[in-house]
Amino acid sequence: MINIVKTQPYSDQKMGTGGLRKKTKVMMQPNYFENFIQSVFNAIGGVKGKTYVVGGDGRFFNAEAIQRFIKMAAANGVKKLIIGQNGFMSTPAGSNVMLKNHTDGGFIFSASHNPGGENGDFGVKYANETAGQVPTAVTDRIFEESKKISEYKICDSKDIDLKNLGLQKLEDMEIEVIDPVADYVEMMQRIFDFDALKQLFKSGFTIRFDAMNAVTGPYAIRIFEEILGAAKGSVIRATPLPDFGGLHPDPNLIYAKDLVDFMYSDKATDFAAANDGDGDRNMILGRKFFVTPSDSLAILTDNCKLIPAYKNGIYGVAKSAATSTAVCRVAEKNNIPYYVVPTGWKYFVNLMDSNRITLCGEESFGTGSSHIREKDGIWAILFWLSIIAKTGKTVEEITRENWKKYGRSYYMRFDYEGLDTTVADKLMADLEAKLPSLKGKKFGSYEVKEAAPFVYNDPVDGSVTKNGLVIDFTNQAKITYRLSGTGSSGATLRVYLELPEYNDFDQDTLETLQPLLKIASDVAEIQQRTGKTKADVNT
Repeated sequence: MINIVKTQPYSDQKMGTGGLRKKTKVMMQPNYFENFIQSVFNAIGGVKGKTYVVGGDGRFFNAEAIQRFIKMAAANGVKKLIIGQNGFMSTPAGSNVMLKNHTDGGFIFSASHNPGGENGDFGVKYANETAGQVPTAVTDRIFEESKKISEYKICDSKDIDLKNLGLQKLEDMEIEVIDPVADYVEMMQRIFDFDALKQLFKSGFTIRFDAMNAVTGPYAIRIFEEILGAAKGSVIRATPLPDFGGLHPDPNLIYAKDLVDFMYSDKATDFAAANDGDGDRNMILGRKFFVTPSDSLAILTDNCKLIPAYKNGIYGVAKSAATSTAVCRVAEKNNIPYYVVPTGWKYFVNLMDSNRITLCGEESFGTGSSHIREKDGIWAILFWLSIIAKTGKTVEEITRENWKKYGRSYYMRFDYEGLDTTVADKLMADLEAKLPSLKGKKFGSYEVKEAAPFVYNDPVDGSVTKNGLVIDFTNQAKITYRLSGTGSSGATLRVYLELPEYNDFDQDTLETLQPLLKIASDVAEIQQRTGKTKADVNT
C-alpha cells in the first residue's frame, strides 16, 4: 500500500560538493531523510519508469536509510533498483554500475571521509545519468524544492531482504541485489595488467592496505589478496563497521597515523595505502616516504602509458585550483592539455564527458579517470602498483625521479575547523575586498604578482564559477583560501600553500613554508578573527 505522508519542510537541506551531509541524528529526525529524497525526486521531474543504483558505506543509519529509500522509490514509480548486497557499495563501484547498466543515476549513502556512528555524520550522494555529481543548477532546484515540500510518498511494506543475491519486487518495482565487488573487479582487470601485478607479488613484494573499517575492505581482500596474491593479512581493518571502529576514515597523515607510523618503522612493507569511508580517496606511502596527492596526480600523468588502458595517451588532465601545480608542469612538458577547475568532481565530469580529459585529481586525496565519473581510491593504488611493477622502482625512487624532471612543489594544507559561519564568511569577504591592493606588495622576499578570486569559465556548458581566493607571487609561490563544504556543522577555512623548487628536494616542508604561512595568516587576519593561533589539521 502506498501512503502519502504530510510533512513540514526543513530549511537546511542544501547540498554541498559531496552531496547532503549532516550529523546522523539530524538525518534521523522525523521525516528529515524522507523530505530530502522526495525533494530530489520532485526536482528532477519525477522518477516514474526510471532505474537507479543504490548502496552505502555501511555507516550507522545506512541499513535503515536504504530500506526507507526502497519504499519511497516504489511509491514514486521507480522501475528498478540495483542494490549492493547488504546495502554496501563504494562510491566508485556505484558509478561503474550506473555506467555499465545505463541507469538514470544513483544514490550512495555516505558522508565520505567524515566520522560515522550515532554521533557522527551521515550523507546522501545523488548522481544523475552521467554517474557523477550533478550540476549546481540541479542542486539549487533540489534545495528550492526542499523548502516548500508538504508531503512524500512511501510504501507501507516489510523490509526488503538485501542479504541474498537476485531479483525481488515491491509494488511494480524490480529490485536486483548484486555482489557490489564483482563488476568493480572486472573493470579493474580491463584497465590494468593483472598478470604483471601478480608477478610483482610473486617476487616477494609486500603491501599493507588500511581499509579503515570502511566499505573498501571486501574490495581490497578480493583484489589484493585473493586475485593478485598479496600475503593474507595484507589488508587490515577490512570489515565495514557502523562507527568505523571509532576511526575518522580520512586517509591522511593525521587520521591514518597508525599506517604512517608503521611505514616509518623497521617493520614497514614495500608499499602502503589507505582509503576513506566510501572508497573514493587514497593515500600512498612507501618505506619512510609519503606521496602528496598533488605529486601522485603528476606521477600518474607522467607514467600513464605504462597502463594498458592509457597506452595510447590521454586526452588531457585536470586539477582543482587548490591542488599544487605539479601536474601542470608535467602536462606542459609533455604537450598534454590541462585544466584548472573549482573544487567539486562535477567540473571534472563535464570535461570527461566532452573528451577533454582522461585523468584528474584534487589535493584532498582524490584521484580518478574517465573509467567512471567519481574519484577512485583502489584504482589509484593499482595504478601505483602497476608503475612499480613496470619500472622495478620504489615509491620514493619514482617520486624523486619526477621531482628531478619537473621540480618539486613544497605544499601543505592548513584547516581551521569549527568556525562560526558568519565569522568565516566575513573573513573571506573582507579578504576578497583587500586583494586588489596587494598586487606589487612585498612581504620580505615574497612579492605579490597577482591577487584575485579564482574564476572558472566552464568550456563545456559556459557556466562561470567563483571558488576561493588566490595570491600568486613572483617566485611562483601561491596561497589559496577556500571555505569547505564537506563538513556537517560549522565552517572550515582551508589555506593552501605552495612553493616550487627545482634543485633542493630535501627541505623540511613545514619549515620551508613557514614564511608563506605567516603571510597567509597575517593577510587574512586569521588569528584576530577566529581566535585560532594555529590550524586544527595540517596535511
